[in-house]
Amino acid sequence: MGYWPILLYLSMLPCFLVVLLCGERDIFQGTFVQKLHNFISGGACDYFQKVVGFCCGERGEQACAKAEDVCCDRPNPILQLFYLLLLGGCYFAILYSSLHYIPGHYVSGLHRYMGPLSGVFGLCLFLAASFADPGVINASTITRHHNTYPYDNVLYIEKICTTCKIPRPARSKHCSICNRCVARFDHHCGWMNNCIGENNLRFFLAFLGWHVLLCCYGVCVLAAILAGEIKEHRLIQTIRWYIGHPATYHEISGHVLQWLLVYYSTQVLLIIFLGILSLLLAGFFSYHLYLIFVNTTTNETYKWDRRQHWQQMQAQAERERNSVDTPSDPVPQRSRMLVKCQEIFCCKSGPNLPIVVDVNIYNKGIVRNLAEVMFPIAERTTLSSSASD
Repeated sequence: MGYWPILLYLSMLPCFLVVLLCGERDIFQGTFVQKLHNFISGGACDYFQKVVGFCCGERGEQACAKAEDVCCDRPNPILQLFYLLLLGGCYFAILYSSLHYIPGHYVSGLHRYMGPLSGVFGLCLFLAASFADPGVINASTITRHHNTYPYDNVLYIEKICTTCKIPRPARSKHCSICNRCVARFDHHCGWMNNCIGENNLRFFLAFLGWHVLLCCYGVCVLAAILAGEIKEHRLIQTIRWYIGHPATYHEISGHVLQWLLVYYSTQVLLIIFLGILSLLLAGFFSYHLYLIFVNTTTNETYKWDRRQHWQQMQAQAERERNSVDTPSDPVPQRSRMLVKCQEIFCCKSGPNLPIVVDVNIYNKGIVRNLAEVMFPIAERTTLSSSASD
């Protein structure tokens, strides 16, 4: 009975992560998952702030707004601490429940040392991604990053960052959370409490890939431990004797699972948790690997999506203009939105301009794209300059 709260917790946590991380994806549009994601990511805070404001007045509402600003709009180590708690909790749960089964029938004694070393290496990758310079652009580094990438005159044009007051290189972005410009900006990662940019994207990718392997490694070791216990207790033979006739594996599997849940419930729950977590991380890792293969970033993906939406609005406005001879509003709301989009994407439009197919000029092929992430261009430029000096 005491294991049911743990089972409920480990079952709900992966579901919560799916809703939180993937709820805004197109596949969940209009579903309960998207609504729950919107509620968790913003609606719950708004309702909570209204309740506090109703109970405590304006001062309580201001305190909630301040807390939201600190937690969501400013650098903070909350998710970093949560990661350390999650990593430490899983490690000590495995240590407490399963270390005395190593070595076993199918588990070598080397895993007593391989497990901790694997966890420490993952922690090192976490620290590298968290504290490495993502490619901060300031007055002293602007010359290094300014000519790294050409301007495509679609997503990027030459302009001055209004906050940093320095020229903004192509593919860079000013992070509103960290309040700095970052070269080849991908996204701001709350788990790292750091921006992911040109210099630390390789560490972030290695962190994701290693933790996929780490979760799979934990699943395999725990499964091998359980298989060894089944063999040691001669469980299959006992169940067949209990049934009283030659039983198939389908008939035996239910009894085996019941026996494992009774005597090895911690290991079973850890396998379920690590298995689901590995699938989530594998999906996230595959997505970022795809972005690297086509040489684009998360930030640029959003920009291309917005540009495609703008082109659709432009086509719709053109159709409306052709279908209505005398519009009632000389400057309709849709036209004002188009003007704003044109300012964002630095594009000229007119009634006779066709929708063009945009090309990512930064895509140089999988091998060169991958080499660009592993060995950033700005660092190679700096090394070559130092060598020539």
